[in-house]
Amino acid sequence: MAFQIRDPSTSLRMTIERNCLYNLIDFRLQANDSRLNQCHAPNAKRFYVLTFRPKCLFLRQTIQNEMSNTRGPISQFMERNYLHFNAAAMMDAAKGYETHLDEGGKMMITLAGAMSTAELGISLAEMIRQDKVAIISCTGANLEEDIMNLVAHSHYKRVPNYRDLSPQDEWDLLENHYNRVTDTCIPEEEAFRRLQKHIHKIWKDADTAGERYFPHEFMYKMLLSGDLEQYYEIDPKNSWMLAAAEKNLPIVVPGWEDSTMGNIFASYVMKSELKATTMKSGIEYMGWLADWYIANSGGKGIGFFQIGGGIAGDFPICVVPMLYQDMEMENIPFWSYFCQISDSTTSYGSYSGAVPNEKITWGKLDIHTPKFIVESDATIVAPLMFAWILKQ
Repeated sequence: MAFQIRDPSTSLRMTIERNCLYNLIDFRLQANDSRLNQCHAPNAKRFYVLTFRPKCLFLRQTIQNEMSNTRGPISQFMERNYLHFNAAAMMDAAKGYETHLDEGGKMMITLAGAMSTAELGISLAEMIRQDKVAIISCTGANLEEDIMNLVAHSHYKRVPNYRDLSPQDEWDLLENHYNRVTDTCIPEEEAFRRLQKHIHKIWKDADTAGERYFPHEFMYKMLLSGDLEQYYEIDPKNSWMLAAAEKNLPIVVPGWEDSTMGNIFASYVMKSELKATTMKSGIEYMGWLADWYIANSGGKGIGFFQIGGGIAGDFPICVVPMLYQDMEMENIPFWSYFCQISDSTTSYGSYSGAVPNEKITWGKLDIHTPKFIVESDATIVAPLMFAWILKQ
């Protein structure tokens, strides 16, 4: 829209900019032009033309122009298309994550389910390399299955029609040494036993030397030794565990015993080949996490990005109420951002389905903590959110 005035003062321009619901986009001296809707004095020969654009449109165009200069095609597609419902919730959460980091905050990512077998490492590894995540909490399965995919990828078998498998079909997979995770079958020999061969030596060396480490530290030793490089079957940059090992990223693995490597370690203990104390425990993980949280929660604080639910999420988030309720420590900050990607329903009473506000009652989140929940499939949503944060 455009209208004309005779007052050439810049103060008028500033007043309009501050108080009008429109942005001034053109302010120049014009000759009398009958094509415009004129509102000048009858004898005026020259006057100023002010052209306005509604602010919402102006801001959207400004944002789009800026975005096209700084973001890649995935982010641009998301910005244009993900405008409502779960798609909009995902965008809000991704932008909240980005804002948290921009303001100096740190982020924990928690991994439940089979995210490593779903090859989340393709996007998560780059998040680690670019310091978009400060610490990870994951299940023992996610810890090991990323490495299994790294060393045995070509031996995996995909079963698109997994819903149609009969009990006999499942038995046949077992007989052929495959372990099925939904549509993906992990090979027993090339994945599990290959890792067992190398990790057992590292466990044994530590046991003999009287040394003790956390589960992830043993995995880091194996990866950084270079012994597995002969088996690599994917681009190493797509392994989140390898990226984490190279940065010595802090990891917490609650309930590690509930994993294949955990079962194998337990078997060696039961056969008296290893001492149980060679592996640091979950209690020690909690103590270590408490120290880490105290040391890193200053300033903007630490955010909590939860993929799924379960022990990978509930174990670390409880460090806050433990510190100020059970340890009776003062000035312990709440988690300063929270997002959960989950398809669980809250009415079933599960932790995975608990809405963020419920965590206020447990002393985990503050009233003012930015809270997001994306009710969708994490294998779809998490890579998209990471792409946004990485400006891809």
